[in-house]
Amino acid sequence: MTTAEIRSRFLEFFSARGHEIRPSSSLVPADDPTLLFTNAGMVQFKAELLGVVDVPIKRAVTSQKCIRAGGKHNDLEEVGRTTRHHTFFEMLGNFSFGDYFKRDAIKYAWEFLTEELGLDPERLYVSIHHSDDEADDLWQEVTPVPPNRIFRLGDKDNFWQMADTGPCGPCSELHYDLRPGGQRGDLSQEEFEDLSERGVFIEIWNLVFMQYNRDDEGTLNPLPAPSIDTGAGLERIATVMQKVDSNYHIDAFSPLLAAAAEVIGQPYEPETEQGLSYRVLADHARALAFLLADGVFPSSDGRGYVLRRILRRAVRHAWLLGRREPTLVAVVESVVDSMSDIYPELQERRDHILGTTRAEEERFLSTIEGGMDRFDLVAPRDGDGAPLVVSGSDAFKLYDTFGFPLDLTQLMAGERGYSVDVEAFESALDEQRQRSRADRAQSDIRLAEGDLQQDWKTLSENGAQRFLGYDTMEVKTDVLAVRVSESGVALQLADNPFYAEGGGQVSDGGAVEGEGWTLAVQGVVRVGDRIAVLGVLSEGVLPVGPMRVRAVVDASARRDTQRNHTATHLLHAALRGTLGTHVVQRGSLVASDRLRFDFAHTAPMTVEERERVEGIVNEGVWGGHRVTTGERPYDEAVADGAMALFGEKYADVVRVVEIPGVSMELCGGTHVHHTGDIGLFKITSESGVAAGVRRIEAVTGPSAFGFFTEQGQRLEEVAEVLGSSTGNAAIRARQLIDEKREVETLLDEVRSSGGAGEAVVLEDSVAVDGTSVAYRAIRLRVRSADDVRQWGDSFLAEAESGVAVVAAELPGKKYTLFAFATDDLIHKGVRADAVVREVADVVGGKGGGRPHMAQAGVEDPERLDEALRLGRDVVQKLGKDTGD
Repeated sequence: MTTAEIRSRFLEFFSARGHEIRPSSSLVPADDPTLLFTNAGMVQFKAELLGVVDVPIKRAVTSQKCIRAGGKHNDLEEVGRTTRHHTFFEMLGNFSFGDYFKRDAIKYAWEFLTEELGLDPERLYVSIHHSDDEADDLWQEVTPVPPNRIFRLGDKDNFWQMADTGPCGPCSELHYDLRPGGQRGDLSQEEFEDLSERGVFIEIWNLVFMQYNRDDEGTLNPLPAPSIDTGAGLERIATVMQKVDSNYHIDAFSPLLAAAAEVIGQPYEPETEQGLSYRVLADHARALAFLLADGVFPSSDGRGYVLRRILRRAVRHAWLLGRREPTLVAVVESVVDSMSDIYPELQERRDHILGTTRAEEERFLSTIEGGMDRFDLVAPRDGDGAPLVVSGSDAFKLYDTFGFPLDLTQLMAGERGYSVDVEAFESALDEQRQRSRADRAQSDIRLAEGDLQQDWKTLSENGAQRFLGYDTMEVKTDVLAVRVSESGVALQLADNPFYAEGGGQVSDGGAVEGEGWTLAVQGVVRVGDRIAVLGVLSEGVLPVGPMRVRAVVDASARRDTQRNHTATHLLHAALRGTLGTHVVQRGSLVASDRLRFDFAHTAPMTVEERERVEGIVNEGVWGGHRVTTGERPYDEAVADGAMALFGEKYADVVRVVEIPGVSMELCGGTHVHHTGDIGLFKITSESGVAAGVRRIEAVTGPSAFGFFTEQGQRLEEVAEVLGSSTGNAAIRARQLIDEKREVETLLDEVRSSGGAGEAVVLEDSVAVDGTSVAYRAIRLRVRSADDVRQWGDSFLAEAESGVAVVAAELPGKKYTLFAFATDDLIHKGVRADAVVREVADVVGGKGGGRPHMAQAGVEDPERLDEALRLGRDVVQKLGKDTGD
């Protein structure tokens, strides 16, 4: 039975029993701030279940699109690794809004599975909430399920809630027994839970008995009318009906895996590491197609960031398969082709879906190689014997420069036995956010313009104000108006030399001096059509009457700011000349100590591009070009090629700043008179800030000199550590790296020849299905888990028939267990994952893996030898069970 047929039969079954067929709602929940995505069928009915809206219907049935890749329900880490977890899936559900309750919900579920689909009743098991006596009685009353196939579980398994707040209640789950041969007698509670945990029993339907609403305090309040919300995984039911071993092997995934195999040029092999990558590509392609169809767009936060994380994880898997060009887009296209008949929105937004996927793939591919190289540096496979931790600053660098989401870095780190300092990463991210906020803030004492509109005391009837800041930084003038409050003093000057923030340039600082008093200027803001300076009195007391003052701009800070502003214009021109005319300004900051320039561009700049831009700007600086300014009609200036700044609004007459032959822009900021006044220009960083937006930070003049001074000091420190001169530091560093590689090569040779610190704990033979097979229990001292896997590969290649259990000691006295089983034993029921699970129980660990190789943790290393010897008995027991 195809997946489409199962979906259709479900809808028709409940339609015939009075349920209205409702279409799937969007993956973006409507008016629900508690959810990132629609993660269950009941989301579109939340208001009805809460009783806050009139219910036009009493019964409904849906096949709902769902995403579980963020928030409380997040299956992203399990995708491809298990047989049943997905980011995107379809949930079949029937709903009752104050109509029928537990009895009919149980009856309908049983009838659909056993009569409509024809599933073997003997393979169905039931779990209920430990407190739900009513459900226990009803299962035995309305179905033939005996009491020994009903198991009581706790809140974790059998109490369902959509989010931290909202509708919730006890639930009852139906599990299908995938074991060959069907039922094998009574099961204990522990056996049932173990079989469910291992996926031998697969949960296919959850019946939620909605009785409560959990409020913000965590209190369970009874709902106005008990309701029913059920969820059956369409992919899981298809797995059972089609008698395959994984959700990924049902008919709905076949065209996606085939598309991946075609574009990659290699067949899909389920049991290999490459098979995992194929499954990730297929799953993530479905999530991307449906998210894009429902209006989610890649971005740096919220839902868009989750979409981007999913895509970049998939691109990384394509990269591991050897692909260096867009791959996912071909699989996404297969999703559109195969599912548009059920979900027409896929075809309607086809061009958008494919175009956005390709663009995002290309964007990440432009940085992934550099990011992978950087990751190899911060998380080398040998670990160098140091604590295996990726620092927060390194994780942030991967995120900020190379676009690696934190969870991708964590995934890659985990594969090499590293952890990530998430707290330090979050701290670095917060510092960046605080810096951005600080850049936007003008002053600690800055008052909101709305607060400055009232309570002014007029001191001069001559209300005209002139801005003289372009020509001078010091004037003697009268005060037009004054305002005194708890926040400080504000003055409106007749002749004002202070620049008010605009066009990215920060406000001036300085002082206003009167007879016997001084105001330290800490902010400059616009009040209507005037400019006011804000600050606090550093000495003296304001007079009551008219004031004659001396207004002085902080000349040093202003000159540095002017250097940075003119350099910004040179930088803009250099970027357009180097990267292309698509480069336009998307924001800027011009301060006294640095400049920041955001521009439209889709990929990180290469080293060569940065060096070329830096060279062009400095050539412009050293060329000593005259900087001219003047006012012109807006239309005329733009027609002559003047560039307008992003986000600015312009009057009919505008100020034009021109560096003849280099740059011409509309700009109200202050500038140097000659480009030579800038002195020196240096790019300090280049990074991404949003989709299609890059950021350059740079310094000029004294700040550039300080930058190079600091770099020189650091180079001298490096040279001292290396024991060389500054001129030979790079040569010496390369020598040390080469020596390190030679040592590593020698160490690998020693290990490959059996010198990896191997100690045999037990070597014996075990009877499996009447045949004697080898059992080896080994202790290894290794650099990383990869060394153990390499040992296991050799064992599996050399051993004719056998099982090995390895206790590995990693740097820092950390231990882990591995088990390896040859092919012939797997078919006899002796699997590495089963062996390691029981052996690890002795040392308090848990684990799992594949039939050939499995891994487990170690909590009590003192009992490792005991666990290794026990492995022989475990193998014998598993072989005996199979033989019986």
